[in-house]
Amino acid sequence: MFKNISEKFYQWSKGWVIFFLFLLDIFFSVFLLPLIQGVLQNGQGGIRALDLMLFATPKKIFGMIENYGENGRLFYRSVELTVDIIYPIVYLFFFGLLISWLFQRGFTNTSPMRNFNILPLGAWFFDLLENIVIVILLSAHPSQPTALAWILSLLSMIKWIFAGASMVLILVGLVMTIKNGFKKQE
Repeated sequence: MFKNISEKFYQWSKGWVIFFLFLLDIFFSVFLLPLIQGVLQNGQGGIRALDLMLFATPKKIFGMIENYGENGRLFYRSVELTVDIIYPIVYLFFFGLLISWLFQRGFTNTSPMRNFNILPLGAWFFDLLENIVIVILLSAHPSQPTALAWILSLLSMIKWIFAGASMVLILVGLVMTIKNGFKKQE
C-alpha cells in the first residue's frame, strides 16, 4: 500500500500542481489560520489553539478549553470539523509532492531515500487523530477526561515529529537537487 502511494506521489509531482498546493498552503497558514486564531482569542491575548502546541499537560489543556468560553469552544469545534480537516490534506499533498519532485532530482530511482516521500502521511494521520480528540474534549467540557488529554499530548508530539521530519526531507531533497543541477536522476 505505501509503495503504491509513494509511486502516485511521484506521478503527481508536477511543478504546477506543487505551486498550486503551495499557494493553498500559504492561504491557510498566512491568512485563514491566523484569522481563526484571532477569532478564537476574541480580543484576549495568550489563547492558543490546542493543536499548535508541541506538548501540554492535562491541566494546561483543560485550562485552555475553559478559557475559550462557550462560544469559543463551539467555534473551535466547528473549525476542527471543517478547516482542520481540509488543511492537513493540503499540506500532506504539498509536502509529499514537493519531496517527491525534489527526490526525483536528488536521488536515483534505486535509492532507498526515495521511499521517504510518503513521510507526510504520518503528520496527516496523527493530525486527524488529534482533531478527533480535540473535538471530543471540547464537546465533553466541563468534564475533564485526563487520559484523553494525555492522548492528545502524545498525538500532538507525534504529529509535530512527522511534520519536522518532512521539513528535514525537503531540505535534504533541496540540497541533493542543487548538487545534481536540478536534473532528474535515473
